[in-house]
Amino acid sequence: MAARGAINLVRLSTIIAVSILVGTEVVGASWAAGWAIGGIMQLPHTFSRALEVIFGLSGFVLLYFFMRTALRHEPIRD
Repeated sequence: MAARGAINLVRLSTIIAVSILVGTEVVGASWAAGWAIGGIMQLPHTFSRALEVIFGLSGFVLLYFFMRTALRHEPIRD
Protein backbone atom coordinates (compact mmCIF):
# COMPACT_ATOMS: atom_id res chain seq x y z
CA MET A 1 0.00 0.00 0.00
CA ALA A 2 1.43 3.39 -0.98
CA ALA A 3 2.24 5.85 1.78
CA ARG A 4 0.07 8.95 1.80
CA GLY A 5 1.76 12.34 2.00
CA ALA A 6 0.91 15.26 4.22
CA ILE A 7 -1.86 17.66 3.30
CA ASN A 8 -0.56 20.71 1.45
CA LEU A 9 -2.39 23.64 3.09
CA VAL A 10 -1.78 26.01 0.15
CA ARG A 11 -3.42 23.61 -2.27
CA LEU A 12 -6.23 22.94 0.18
CA SER A 13 -6.96 26.64 0.58
CA THR A 14 -6.90 27.04 -3.21
CA ILE A 15 -9.42 24.23 -3.67
CA ILE A 16 -11.69 25.66 -0.96
CA ALA A 17 -11.55 29.15 -2.51
CA VAL A 18 -12.27 27.80 -5.98
CA SER A 19 -15.19 25.73 -4.71
CA ILE A 20 -16.75 28.79 -3.05
CA LEU A 21 -16.22 31.03 -6.07
CA VAL A 22 -17.32 28.58 -8.75
CA GLY A 23 -20.09 27.16 -6.57
CA THR A 24 -21.79 30.50 -6.05
CA GLU A 25 -21.47 31.36 -9.74
CA VAL A 26 -22.73 28.04 -11.13
CA VAL A 27 -25.52 27.40 -8.62
CA GLY A 28 -26.62 31.04 -8.62
CA ALA A 29 -26.67 31.29 -12.40
CA SER A 30 -28.54 28.03 -12.83
CA TRP A 31 -31.08 28.99 -10.15
CA ALA A 32 -31.56 32.39 -11.81
CA ALA A 33 -32.02 30.70 -15.18
CA GLY A 34 -34.87 28.64 -13.75
CA TRP A 35 -36.43 31.81 -12.31
CA ALA A 36 -36.05 33.66 -15.62
CA ILE A 37 -37.52 30.87 -17.73
CA GLY A 38 -40.46 30.52 -15.35
CA GLY A 39 -41.07 34.27 -15.56
CA ILE A 40 -40.70 34.58 -19.32
CA MET A 41 -43.05 31.67 -19.95
CA GLN A 42 -45.47 32.99 -17.27
CA LEU A 43 -45.67 29.62 -15.60
CA PRO A 44 -47.75 29.13 -12.45
CA HIS A 45 -45.91 29.71 -9.18
CA THR A 46 -45.58 25.99 -8.39
CA PHE A 47 -44.12 25.12 -11.80
CA SER A 48 -41.77 28.08 -11.66
CA ARG A 49 -40.44 26.98 -8.26
CA ALA A 50 -40.06 23.41 -9.50
CA LEU A 51 -38.08 24.67 -12.47
CA GLU A 52 -35.85 26.71 -10.14
CA VAL A 53 -35.19 23.65 -7.99
CA ILE A 54 -34.39 21.47 -11.01
CA PHE A 55 -31.99 24.06 -12.40
CA GLY A 56 -30.45 24.63 -8.95
CA LEU A 57 -29.83 20.92 -8.48
CA SER A 58 -28.25 20.73 -11.92
CA GLY A 59 -25.92 23.53 -10.76
CA PHE A 60 -24.84 21.38 -7.81
CA VAL A 61 -24.21 18.47 -10.17
CA LEU A 62 -22.05 20.70 -12.37
CA LEU A 63 -20.18 21.88 -9.26
CA TYR A 64 -19.55 18.26 -8.25
CA PHE A 65 -18.02 17.41 -11.63
CA PHE A 66 -15.97 20.61 -11.60
CA MET A 67 -14.58 19.87 -8.14
CA ARG A 68 -13.79 16.29 -9.10
CA THR A 69 -11.75 17.56 -12.05
CA ALA A 70 -10.10 20.28 -9.96
CA LEU A 71 -8.97 17.74 -7.36
CA ARG A 72 -7.59 15.53 -10.09
CA HIS A 73 -5.43 18.38 -11.43
CA GLU A 74 -4.55 19.94 -8.06
CA PRO A 75 -4.16 17.10 -5.54
CA ILE A 76 -4.34 18.09 -1.90
CA ARG A 77 -1.75 15.60 -0.69
CA ASP A 78 1.93 15.85 -1.66
